[in-house]
Amino acid sequence: MFNHVGWSELLVLAVVGLVVFGPERLPKAAADAVRAVRQLRNLARGAAADLKAELGPEMAELDLASLHPRRLVASVLDDDEPAVLGSSPSSLARPPVLAAALAPGQAPPYDADAT
Repeated sequence: MFNHVGWSELLVLAVVGLVVFGPERLPKAAADAVRAVRQLRNLARGAAADLKAELGPEMAELDLASLHPRRLVASVLDDDEPAVLGSSPSSLARPPVLAAALAPGQAPPYDADAT
């Protein structure tokens, strides 16, 4: 969770928390924050379990991590691997090529409505 947060950032957050909440309320605020994070994690796990249960047995092998936007884009851009859910890359809708390449010295077309 704290992969990108160093010790100096944690120290600054602790000092700011100490100033904002004070020494008597800081432990309760930290406990409340931890409890909220745990509840959010449990909510996310429960939602994933409910989603898999609602999709039924035919989607039991569905990996929800494969639906993360980064992985989805990476699977579409990588021509060697099949795309999400085992479909082939050719089955995905790819944008059509709209114009041919310009010849050397040829001016590009001008569209007054686009500018």
